[in-house]
Amino acid sequence: DDDDDKNFKRLCYEYLPLKFSRRHGDPSRPWNKFSINTRSEVDGSKILDYEGNWRDIFQNWEALAHSYPAFIEGMIHKFLNATTFEGYNPYRVTKGGFDWEVIEEDDPWSYIGYWGDHQIIYLLKFLEFIENHYPNKLASCFTQDLFVYANVPYKIKSYKETLKNPKDTIDFDYKLDVKINEEKERLGVDGALLRDENFFIHKVNLIEKLLATVLSKVSNFIPEGGIWLNTQRPEWNDANNALVGNGVSMVTLYYLRRFINFFEGIVENSSDEHYTISIELTLFFNSVATTLKDNISVLSGKVSDTERKTILDGLGTAGSNYRMKIYKAGFTSDKETVTKDNLVAFFDVLKQYLDHTIAANKREDNLFHAYNLMTVKSDTEVSISYLSEMLEGQVAVLSSGFLKPKESLDLLNSLKASALFRHDQYSYILYPNKELARFANKNNIPSSSIEKSKLLKQLLVDGNTQIIEKDVTGQYHFNGNFNNAESLKEALKELPEAKYKSLIRKDKTLVLSIFEDMFDHKSFTGRSGTFFGYEGLGSIYWHMVSKLLLAVQETCLIAVNQNEDDVTIGKLLEHYYEINEGIGVHKSPELYGAFPTDPYSHTPAGKGAQQPGMTGQVKEDALCRFGEIGVFVKDGVVLFNPRLLRRKEFLTEQKNFTYTDVNKEVKTLFLDSETLCFTYCQVPIIYKISDKDKISVIFNDDSVVEFNSLITDLETTKKLFDRTGE
Repeated sequence: DDDDDKNFKRLCYEYLPLKFSRRHGDPSRPWNKFSINTRSEVDGSKILDYEGNWRDIFQNWEALAHSYPAFIEGMIHKFLNATTFEGYNPYRVTKGGFDWEVIEEDDPWSYIGYWGDHQIIYLLKFLEFIENHYPNKLASCFTQDLFVYANVPYKIKSYKETLKNPKDTIDFDYKLDVKINEEKERLGVDGALLRDENFFIHKVNLIEKLLATVLSKVSNFIPEGGIWLNTQRPEWNDANNALVGNGVSMVTLYYLRRFINFFEGIVENSSDEHYTISIELTLFFNSVATTLKDNISVLSGKVSDTERKTILDGLGTAGSNYRMKIYKAGFTSDKETVTKDNLVAFFDVLKQYLDHTIAANKREDNLFHAYNLMTVKSDTEVSISYLSEMLEGQVAVLSSGFLKPKESLDLLNSLKASALFRHDQYSYILYPNKELARFANKNNIPSSSIEKSKLLKQLLVDGNTQIIEKDVTGQYHFNGNFNNAESLKEALKELPEAKYKSLIRKDKTLVLSIFEDMFDHKSFTGRSGTFFGYEGLGSIYWHMVSKLLLAVQETCLIAVNQNEDDVTIGKLLEHYYEINEGIGVHKSPELYGAFPTDPYSHTPAGKGAQQPGMTGQVKEDALCRFGEIGVFVKDGVVLFNPRLLRRKEFLTEQKNFTYTDVNKEVKTLFLDSETLCFTYCQVPIIYKISDKDKISVIFNDDSVVEFNSLITDLETTKKLFDRTGE
């Protein structure tokens, strides 16, 4: 029947004949359990198998897709079918499905939560790729219910509870965990999929899947702040893990803007006027759209703390109501129609909010904020405060599509003049380096603060050291056993009530604010603000430098395509090649501190490169290389535009070029001087210096097809992508 047919199609779409994937992380870490199975232990035959942390698999597949373009559809289906109805992703993806982190009572390393950023930019890169390589392939999925939701035993708390304690927002459902695992044993991976109230696997179309992803972000949107990080995990950079709860991400907002632009484009080009969507998600969508529409007047100026809270309340409650309904009763199988006009109107109003927030996050030095802090000041107010500049924010805003080429150039000039540039390595650090306070300078309460509080003065008179004490030099300190404001609150509760009750009632808020002013725990980002290695202070994180390189390359190509003036293009290219030169492969081992051809995780201040391994940097560098040599795909056709290629890369003498073709045979080509050769989908491509634009396609039967421009055609491109070996 139709339902079985949809299940069969889904399984076919998801199938990927891969036999290996990069595994993230250090095998000595207790939570990294994985195996790499490439050969059968019984007979040595090849095994098709992959498993990996979500972000590592999908960011690596982005580069793999260029070698195997026909796999992209399977990659997208695999990605989307492992996302939850709330719009998040589980921890790991495997050939056999997906799995999640489990809370184990006796294991201090066990921890649960959802990363907030991965769904947007990783998915977007796949969507942009398929639209360029296989135009309208996405639109064909708009009305077909070929997608499903992952069933993960996490319950995100209500908006109200999240406001109370944004650092503790997810409950682990032990019973559901057992139940899903039993179903997986019985049915395989389908046992871990979300079912409707009639126990059928709940199937949805691509529009619904993309909307669920977008709405999960928009329901956590804080005007002028970004996307609220409230699912217990940091974003791409784990070293900022203490931002969870208080942090608001402009990084995700920058990428969300690019996502919405793309989503709007494919919907506008679609021939469908109506889409059927789960009735529960339609309600969520309508609530979010109404909140944005009803408050649009705030965009005429600076948003007040009250307006900010009103909008967050509307968006957060809409998301909360949607989640609670599904947790309680599951999806009904009922669908409702959303029109193309509804969607386009929603995209339009949302982009106005996003652009307003991006403009509000431009700093005076032309850089942009990366992460901000939110504070719930009262039932009716939410305020935003700012952290120092971070490289990640510049990379994301350059990628967002918000800046014009000249504005991107201003940003890059400011970046090079900023505290993020490290002269010794000719590269960029993640955040400005800083001197940490010496031990003797920590926890010293100014006497002016003591003077403000009758409670503190009375405790000192009484010789009570539960909260503060005075040392022999006359300096005041909070109790050395406190590790955060919660410790202070507990200690205030434990003071003798008879003696201090009225003083506590009067001064509690004041004492807590003296504590926070001194330690500024709210601005603590995690190990990024205290470590010296591991993405810490003064540290270059090489993957982020390569992400910067790719973002600058995109900017250069936009400037070229928009016929920007030659001076702007030239200066953007200078930045591109300077950043490229700063990356390890171009350095001496002495300067790099390691083998320059190996990827390393990071370079702390005063040390060479640390932690070798197949880092995500390799992916970005591979993508950059395609841009440098000028291989592009548009409207399903391969075209060449080597504007970023430098003449010095061409051979100055004759050479042999050895490569492996699609049939796994090693071949050798003889190259003349003034040529350059590389393979694409394992087919050799030779560039020759000439005064005319021409392509010759040489087939194995020695026939030749010629094009009098640098654009091929659909037929040739299809043979290349399908790896036919012709």
